[in-house]
Amino acid sequence: MPTHHHHWKESINEKMHFIKHTRHMNTIQHNYIERYSAHNSHKPVDFFCAAPNAKTVKLVGDFSQWHPLPMSRTEDGWWLAQVELCHGHHQYRFIVDGEPMLDPHATGTVGDERDERASLIAVS
Repeated sequence: MPTHHHHWKESINEKMHFIKHTRHMNTIQHNYIERYSAHNSHKPVDFFCAAPNAKTVKLVGDFSQWHPLPMSRTEDGWWLAQVELCHGHHQYRFIVDGEPMLDPHATGTVGDERDERASLIAVS
């Protein structure tokens, strides 16, 4: 007896629902993996500060509880620090020869908890 194959054609709404659901499940899975895998929860972020005449440049931010982190001077007058940051928005500023300085390349600026200006970086 011949078997008849019926090809089910999904509607665009069903297709969109499926795509959304699949994407949502992937996001949940991704977030789960990201949250519970120490390997993925932090990523190295490079901070650059142009201060060719500075004697010292430090990086402070909410990720270091505002304790200064040393930055290394490169030959062309840039200062560099690499910090492992978790996903989200982080506030920071540079301390150039003892003076606070905002990062002109930051995502934006905000007022920190003491209402002083701080640079903002988004880590995704």
